[in-house]
Amino acid sequence: MDDFRTSASGADNTLFGETLTRHTVLNLAIGGFTSLLVLVTVISSFVFPTPPPTPLNIFFVVCIIMICSSVLVLIFWYRQGDLDPKFRGLIYYSIGPIILLCLCANLYFHDVGR
Repeated sequence: MDDFRTSASGADNTLFGETLTRHTVLNLAIGGFTSLLVLVTVISSFVFPTPPPTPLNIFFVVCIIMICSSVLVLIFWYRQGDLDPKFRGLIYYSIGPIILLCLCANLYFHDVGR
């Protein structure tokens, strides 16, 4: 019986014999993009407003980080095998609002639309 992480072609093999499937590449791409966007949002909340960051900006970022922490716990449980594969859709769905909140926060921090 093949493991769900292996593929039939040898083109997906990595240096140490593991294989990368489309799901793994998709997970890494979405996770990397979301992590980069959250990092930019956190940095923007401290740098781009007037020199002392406003409490509203800090509150906005704390809310985003709290949502991210719950998604990270879901991802950790999923990767350990404690969750059913159907929870992958919930994880992707939860990442969508994080991306939208980061976009909204960055637009607010940079005074776009005023």
